Amino acid sequence: MASYNAPFEIHVHGQVPLRADVTFEQLQEALKPLWKYAGARSLAAGSHSAYEEEPGIRFDAHEHLLQMCWTVAGDEDFRQSLDEMCMSLNELSQAGAPIEVTFYDTEFDEEEEAPDAQSRDDFMMLFVGPTPAAIMQVQRDLLVQDVINMMERHFDAAELGGVVAEVDKLFAQRFDALVSSLELGKPPRGSGGGHGGAAHGGGRKPRHLH
Repeated sequence: MASYNAPFEIHVHGQVPLRADVTFEQLQEALKPLWKYAGARSLAAGSHSAYEEEPGIRFDAHEHLLQMCWTVAGDEDFRQSLDEMCMSLNELSQAGAPIEVTFYDTEFDEEEEAPDAQSRDDFMMLFVGPTPAAIMQVQRDLLVQDVINMMERHFDAAELGGVVAEVDKLFAQRFDALVSSLELGKPPRGSGGGHGGAAHGGGRKPRHLH
């Protein structure tokens, strides 16, 4: 359970499209690893963020959308809660979606630490979706966006078609490998599974506010 003396402030951010038939009760059960970690007895009680300016966890029943901009105090064991949450959300999701998770080191003070000291800040990107193909599609879209943003500093967008085609080829190979491994009853080689950290890194990231 989270503690006010925990070494991290953990920020969870993302929007997950849900199936039209998903109920609040189903979502509450899927998100139980989060609100239970926060020490709450229900989603309604645990949906509030540690920061008042953040909207927390919201279920938009009209748009069939889960919105998360939520911070909780915690430790490394929170990663297990994330794994459990992603597995449950896979079953409720309508399409693939990324979820950003940032660990802020609350015990690190840049002004007081030694010059060579490093914080334990970490950032990870999780993916959820109804099928492996849906998850790979959103992974592909994010990667293409990142690659284009980086390369447009040096090339015109019209020149990058070949790069995008190569990215698509890599994901096509990964999907083919996944299908083959499922047919053989073996875990896929090199696939990210139903969810996973696609990116890790230190350095503090700005919070997202909606």
